[in-house]
Amino acid sequence: MTSLLPGPLVDDTWLAAHLDGPRLVVLDATAVLPSPREDGDYRSASGRGTWAERHLPGSRHADLTGDLSDHDAPYHFAVPSPEALAAALARLGVGEGSEVVSYDSGGGIWAARLWWMLRAIGVPAAVLDGGLEAWEAAGRPLASGDDTAPVPAVSPVTSVVRPDLWAGIEDVAAISRGERPGALVCALPPGGYDGSAPTRYSRRGHIPASRSLPGRGLLDETGHVLPAEELAGRVGAVLDTDDSPVVLYCGGGISAAGAALALTLLGRTDVSVYDGSLEEWSKDPARPMELGNQRTRALGTR
Repeated sequence: MTSLLPGPLVDDTWLAAHLDGPRLVVLDATAVLPSPREDGDYRSASGRGTWAERHLPGSRHADLTGDLSDHDAPYHFAVPSPEALAAALARLGVGEGSEVVSYDSGGGIWAARLWWMLRAIGVPAAVLDGGLEAWEAAGRPLASGDDTAPVPAVSPVTSVVRPDLWAGIEDVAAISRGERPGALVCALPPGGYDGSAPTRYSRRGHIPASRSLPGRGLLDETGHVLPAEELAGRVGAVLDTDDSPVVLYCGGGISAAGAALALTLLGRTDVSVYDGSLEEWSKDPARPMELGNQRTRALGTR
C-alpha cells in the first residue's frame, strides 16, 4: 500500500488537505514537563487538559505519561513493549493500515517522540512542522472540549520492530569508553549539557565523550525545523558523516527524538535514541558524568 505521507515532516497545508482521509489519524502528543526549579525537581503531567482547550479538529490526545509509556521501567517516558504500544495505539484508533500525523503545542519534541516510537514498530508517521502554533498561525480551524467522536474499532498493528532505533545503557557506556564505534550526542540545552543549569535528575552534566547538539537549536523562532541547508550546517558543526552510528540522548529521550527527526530529514539512517537518557544514567553513581563544555575534546574523539 502506497503511503499517504510525503515524508517524516508535513506542513499545515498538506495536513489540511488530508485531514479527513479515512486512513489518517492525527494525534496530539503534548505533555507537560516544567523546567526544574532546583536539582532533583522532577514534575511531569499529561497534556490532555491542554489538548482539550484547543486542538486540531478530529485529533485525539496520545498520553505519553499514560499508557504510551512503560510504568514498570525505572525512568519516566520509557517506551512500552511493541505489543503494549500497539494495543495503546489501537485504543486511539490507530490500527492496521493507519497512518499518523503527530503534533504538539510544546515545541515539537513530544510529537517527535511519538513519531520515533511509531517508526520503531513500523507505523507510517510524520510530524506536523511547527505544531499547533503553525496550524493556528495559518488561520486554520481549532476545536475545543474533551468530547470526541467514538474511537473506531481497529485491529492492532502488526509491529515491524526496529530495535536499531533504540540504544541501551551498555551501548552508551561502550561508546563513551571508546570500546565501540559511534558518536554520543546530547540534545539538551547548553546549560543542561555543561551543568550550569538545574537538572531534574540525580547529577548535573553530560556523559563523557558526548557532544552538544541542542534539539531546540534545530528549529527556527516559529518552531519550524530549520531549512535543509541551515540544518545541515548546524549538525555538521558537531557531526561528520563518518561519525557513525549516532546515539542521541537528553534527560528522558524526548528532546533526543527531536534531534533524531532532524538527522532523519538530512538522510541519516544510523541514528538511535538512548531511551533512559540521563535520568537512568545519573541514578548510578558508578556512571561517570562531566561538567563544563567538553565539546572540543569530544570532537577529537573518534
